[in-house]
Amino acid sequence: MSGAQPTSDPSVEQPEAAKSADQPTASTSNPATTSGAPDLPAATPSAAGAAAAEAEAAAAATTAAHAAGDVPAAPVPALLPASHWADLPQAPRDDDTDSAQGDNASSTASMSSSILQYRTIHGRTYHSERGNASYWSPNDEAQNEALDIIHHVLTLSLDNKLHIAPLGDNIQKVLDIGTGTGIWAIDFADEHPNCEVIGTDLSPTQPTWIPPNLKFEIDDCTQEWTFAENSFDYIHIRWLFGSIADWTHLFQQAYRSLKPGGYLESQEASIMFHSDDGSVHEKTAMAQFGKFFLEAAKVIGRSFTVVEDGTQRKAMEEAGFVDIQEKDLKTPIGPWPTDPKQLEIARFQQMAVEQDTEGTLNMVASLQGWTPTEVAVYVAHLRRELRSKSIHGYYPQKIVWARKP
Repeated sequence: MSGAQPTSDPSVEQPEAAKSADQPTASTSNPATTSGAPDLPAATPSAAGAAAAEAEAAAAATTAAHAAGDVPAAPVPALLPASHWADLPQAPRDDDTDSAQGDNASSTASMSSSILQYRTIHGRTYHSERGNASYWSPNDEAQNEALDIIHHVLTLSLDNKLHIAPLGDNIQKVLDIGTGTGIWAIDFADEHPNCEVIGTDLSPTQPTWIPPNLKFEIDDCTQEWTFAENSFDYIHIRWLFGSIADWTHLFQQAYRSLKPGGYLESQEASIMFHSDDGSVHEKTAMAQFGKFFLEAAKVIGRSFTVVEDGTQRKAMEEAGFVDIQEKDLKTPIGPWPTDPKQLEIARFQQMAVEQDTEGTLNMVASLQGWTPTEVAVYVAHLRRELRSKSIHGYYPQKIVWARKP
């Protein structure tokens, strides 16, 4: 990753009658929001090592009971222990499962060697230690492929748009904070060939074959920015949850760097899976997924509940932005949506998660004392649920954009 990474912001398609109510309204103090997230279309329910292989079979026995709500609703700890998943009964694979993947489930400046001295946790690499930088996601090929898929999910959700902020036709300079693989910056630079685009990240994982109007820089967005004051027309920040200790300071830096009239846009996601019908409940692997991150937040001192806490709007207000607007999204996951557009989004989101589930959980699970084998067993149960049409999961996202007066 990056000081920011994944990129994601799929919205849920609405009936025609609801679309007029979904238009954003400007506000500087009123917390009223623009909702792009009506209820998802109703689904039609239908009936990693050796340890992971065994768990795949074991998970099938519990998926149907979980979806039907037959599991006793007894109180559970914040995060179920690893032994819970290893002790579940074995059962053959059911016919209601499906893999989203078919049969299988430089910086422009010279870099010092210290930048490339990545940390390693359980065989996965992470950005080098720089200042106060902190990011929980690996920066290797497996995770980067997942991030590129998430970028596709996010653009699909916005009807193939890269932003919501009302940018003019003659924007001259744009900054992408936490650019990750650089895919958003590349797409934006291609769409605006006369605009200078800069993407920054903690790790030099971006390609070298890029549009001539784009450059990547290694930078820690939590430190004081060195960009000139009043120099950017638009600053884009996406998926930095779990990596920012002080959101107000981050947005103050963006405010200083923007030209008067320039826009800041922040897109963040919840780490928690939900359902509207109770099919994602406390004992499901999907419900437990986010709790790895909530527990890790207590250790690393970074919040994973940016969406739930309304952090983006609050921090923008404190930084001095005006005309603050927001849009809420629901991003489905798995094969269950009946609406074609939502099904496409859900399939790609499933593919992104399954691409590197172990990598996504690697650091946060290790902070809870979980071994790679224990993570593999849990992930087998999670994948089983993600592939079930009987579990109607989604996660919320929020896009907030505002103007510098």
